[in-house]
Amino acid sequence: MPRVIWKGAISFGLVHVPVSLVSASSVSGIDFDWLDQRTMDPVGYKRINKRTGEELAGEHIVRGVKVADGRYVVLSDDEIKAAYPRTVQTIEIEGFVDPSQIPFTFLEKPFYLEPLPKGERVYALLREALKDAGVVGVARVVMHTKEHLAVLVPVGEALMLDTLRWAAEVKPPDGLKLPPQDRQAARLKEAELQMARQLIADMTYDWQADRYADRFTEAVQSLVDQRAAAGRVEEVEPLEASAPGSAASNVVDLTELLRQSLDKRGARPASADPGPRRRAATARKAPAPAPASAPAPTPAAASKPSSRRRA
Repeated sequence: MPRVIWKGAISFGLVHVPVSLVSASSVSGIDFDWLDQRTMDPVGYKRINKRTGEELAGEHIVRGVKVADGRYVVLSDDEIKAAYPRTVQTIEIEGFVDPSQIPFTFLEKPFYLEPLPKGERVYALLREALKDAGVVGVARVVMHTKEHLAVLVPVGEALMLDTLRWAAEVKPPDGLKLPPQDRQAARLKEAELQMARQLIADMTYDWQADRYADRFTEAVQSLVDQRAAAGRVEEVEPLEASAPGSAASNVVDLTELLRQSLDKRGARPASADPGPRRRAATARKAPAPAPASAPAPTPAAASKPSSRRRA
């Protein structure tokens, strides 16, 4: 079942449509893990105090906005919501436009809107009215402490919310060396234009999204499969079995450290090894890493960044 990102209502004049928001897109591609070239150990990341190097728990991290002279104004989540509460739980429609008037450069990220209980009828009413009018709704919504401009679009049985970039976020082409739009100044010949128009006409077809695939990901995955089949792989020791203090194996690793310490001193405890069943039970009781949406960061020893995080 899709994970709900946000719950609120679409404000359409005096009409409110209770909805939940779920992502309508997913990230595809090869998920590269970072490894230490010398040892083939996984490379993790931490949220640390940059002055002391101390790793911080989520409850000790607050939001600060930098002002003059390196000073910060610290704001809590409740204070941020109270500062501009009008659209925090509302998709507020400000007007309607022809969808062809919105440039592609402003489109950012799509979401599905699902009606909450008892909101199905008014949801369908807004969806069908938008279809009949041939327009999309221009709206504002606040998600994750950031206000977004967005368009409300009817797509089949669903209403979708596409967030837009603000005008100030789209850079003008200033400073780029571009050919002039005047055809004579650009030294274009009519015969060349005619052939270009003919080629475009020959290559024009109806849009079908499923005719396209991520060829780069397919090529890299094929290379990975070939290398794996040929045995060309590197052994990477799991962090849970090697990193002292990892979130998934504190008790097991502590036992191993104590055993090693006693061995070095020439002593051995009567029951140093708890046995495979005890070790498995201990591992099952260890706390699971925090989900991606939680504010508390996962410890470095138990997390592995993808190439996208470092990009």
